[in-house]
Amino acid sequence: MAREWVLALHIISLVCWFAALFYLPRLFVYHATAADAISDERFKLMERKLYRGIATPAMIATLVFGIWLASFATEHYLAAGWFQTKLALVALLIGYHFTCRQLMRQFQAGLNTHSDKFYRWFNEAPVLLLVAIVVLVVVKPY
Repeated sequence: MAREWVLALHIISLVCWFAALFYLPRLFVYHATAADAISDERFKLMERKLYRGIATPAMIATLVFGIWLASFATEHYLAAGWFQTKLALVALLIGYHFTCRQLMRQFQAGLNTHSDKFYRWFNEAPVLLLVAIVVLVVVKPY
């Protein structure tokens, strides 16, 4: 029974993490086009609260519950090719998370150098990672 609870908590935290990773770059799109100080400050606040209050705690929870879940059959998971690929994609996702932090800090310092078009493309990366991770976990192609 414990495994099912850990799996449920892993999925819930994963959904929250991805929701934040979908929304934060969308805020960057709008922030990059903000033309006045009030909008600029509003976006800075929204980005900071989303990153610190949702994205990072959800990432930590996802990793904790994922590790816990894998601990139920560590040797099995580590031997599976699909799981090794999933871990590599999760590492990329963590890198994306911290890249969002770096971009947010640039906005906070008034040093953004990217256009809204850059952020529109940047916003697509977590979608591709989500699709690949879900396919690997559900289909287990190798």
